[in-house]
Amino acid sequence: MDEKKPYVDPDTSEEVDTLEDSGCSLVLWNDDVHTFDYVIKALVDICRHTEEQAEQCAILVHCHGKCAVKHGSYSELLPMHHALLDKQLTSEIQE
Repeated sequence: MDEKKPYVDPDTSEEVDTLEDSGCSLVLWNDDVHTFDYVIKALVDICRHTEEQAEQCAILVHCHGKCAVKHGSYSELLPMHHALLDKQLTSEIQE
């Protein structure tokens, strides 16, 4: 039994990969200004974390200097990134 594999046009497969890319991370960086409670509330409000998730992320940020707090597509993470910046928290989107 020979199974035929579907033909994939290499010119279009890159476009599909780019459009469906969800391999970005929203990274929150540590600072010496904001309290744990402030960061936890921001993660709950902005990233829709549970209290426990937000607390764990805040601890990782404190101990390691940064933490990927959310994964998704660039367009999905961009509003969260801007909202964190509006709260004077340092974040970036990494691919």
